[in-house]
Amino acid sequence: MAGKKSGVKKIKGLSLQVMPFSEVGELNIAQRVKKILNLVLGNKIVLLQGRLRAEEEARLIEDTMALVDHVKNFKGIELAVIEPNLKDMGMLVKMRHKIAKGLVGDSEALTVIGPASIVKEIKKDPKKIELMFS
Repeated sequence: MAGKKSGVKKIKGLSLQVMPFSEVGELNIAQRVKKILNLVLGNKIVLLQGRLRAEEEARLIEDTMALVDHVKNFKGIELAVIEPNLKDMGMLVKMRHKIAKGLVGDSEALTVIGPASIVKEIKKDPKKIELMFS
């Protein structure tokens, strides 16, 4: 087996950064967005526990668009949020989930953020994350 190639392509300079929400929870919007963008600009795909608030997502997109024309080979970001499906759950479970979400935030979600030049498409499925690379 020493001479055989496994057929798995290696992408140079790519890594996944798992970020617990506690790492960015105390930061303000600007600091949080800056931290995420610095990782993405370093060719990292960020797996953030929880989800960004709407105003944070908007700021992330605004700051990304400002960088597109100023950073060589930077084509933007891809962002997807994966959340548990509560449609088929009972009323009590849904109510408990909303109360917990209000108290501790949306920690059951997973936010995936990566460079658009590397991550072409993020398909959402509650059981897996499928990233399509160029």
